[in-house]
Amino acid sequence: MLPIAGMGSAIAERKRATPARIALASLLAQKPWIVPIPGTTKLARVEENIGAAAFELTRDDLLEIDSAASKITVQGARYPWPQRDQRANANGP
Repeated sequence: MLPIAGMGSAIAERKRATPARIALASLLAQKPWIVPIPGTTKLARVEENIGAAAFELTRDDLLEIDSAASKITVQGARYPWPQRDQRANANGP
C-alpha cells in the first residue's frame, strides 16, 4: 500500500470514515480556494463525497497526512506521452 493511502486508511479507521472522505476533507482543509472535483457514477459515493465538506480533521490529523505526503517521491508525468500528445492536440493549435 502506498504511504499516503495507508495513512488515509489509518485515519479513516480512527475517525470511522472512508478513506475517500478523509482525502476530500484534507484537501478542503488546505485553502478556501482548493475545490476537489471527485468523479463518480454512484449516488452513494456522491453522498459520501458531499459529507466530506462537513467532516472536520484535527490539526494533528492534517499534520499526520502532511507528514506522510512529504515522504512520497512523485515520479513521471501525469499522462504517458501518447495520451499527453492526444490531449494537447484535442485542444487545438
